[in-house]
Amino acid sequence: MSTPFDPSALRLTEWTSCGGCAAKWGASLLADLVSDLPSSSDPSLVVGLAPFDDAAVYRVSDDVAMVSTTDFFPPLVDNPADFGAIAAANACSDVFAMGGSVVMAVNVAAFPEEFPREAIAAIFAAGAEVVTGAGGTVAGGHTIRNPEPIYGLAVQGVVHPDRVLRKSGAQPGDVVVLSKPLGTGLSLAAGSADEQAVAIVGMRTVNRRASELLVAAGSSVHAVTDVTGYGLAGHGWEVAQRSGVRLVIDTTGLQMYPGVLRVAEDGVRTGGDPRNREYVAGHLETCSDDALAAVCFDPQTSGGLLAAVEPDLANDLIDDGFWRVGEVEAGSAGIVLA
Repeated sequence: MSTPFDPSALRLTEWTSCGGCAAKWGASLLADLVSDLPSSSDPSLVVGLAPFDDAAVYRVSDDVAMVSTTDFFPPLVDNPADFGAIAAANACSDVFAMGGSVVMAVNVAAFPEEFPREAIAAIFAAGAEVVTGAGGTVAGGHTIRNPEPIYGLAVQGVVHPDRVLRKSGAQPGDVVVLSKPLGTGLSLAAGSADEQAVAIVGMRTVNRRASELLVAAGSSVHAVTDVTGYGLAGHGWEVAQRSGVRLVIDTTGLQMYPGVLRVAEDGVRTGGDPRNREYVAGHLETCSDDALAAVCFDPQTSGGLLAAVEPDLANDLIDDGFWRVGEVEAGSAGIVLA
């Protein structure tokens, strides 16, 4: 008689060298590659590569545009269901960052031939459950053989073409808010089991409600992105660069998952930390404590939505679960860790 599958006995992170959004290529190298790609002349392409944003947006009628994105990575946690749920929440996040509604997704997966079939089933089932909670349906996918396990999804959504949320548009006087705590990379690197459990719950949570709050606020929302592999500083810099403003982060007010500050103060740094520092080099001013700065450079997986909004709206969003990151100032494009 076969032994029942025990997911707690499987350590997914032992199958890979780097997991989650920390596995992303460095932003500087990726930006160079994207800049070499040909631009599109299709007038229906609302958002493409020039400049790139969190997802592509294609107009299909006067009042409907398709939002298209894909995201996948190796395991960053050991439990298959947690991995599947986190990967799905992360993939859906780019649609929500554009102000869209998730409609459909297809799996993008790769596993070693000897990988437990029950673990694959658990990953797929958890991913499908999260997509359903995000408002969509998993309708297919593609799986190949690979020495390391990889999972994610290509996600399709819809948005009104005149109501797309973008990284650009932040204005001096805006308050910057974020919908989730920081520190997923540092927590998984050296947090306690209980501390990691809290971060995992956060990563499994979709950004649907945060996006709906921003969409409902209309013109009071000026710029939006999600905070993932490039960290708060890197994604904040993209908003500042696209908007031509200084984004000032109040590092003394950072909201973090439990134990993250202790881990940062102990000197722990993730592999994505130096790449994220390189990305903002030449555009960064800082007088921040080193540990707090490290939290800003920490690669996030399935992080929150970062938004530059009018001050009155910021207060309402904070009441609804966002927290205050900092503010937007006039000046040359840059990121400030204060």
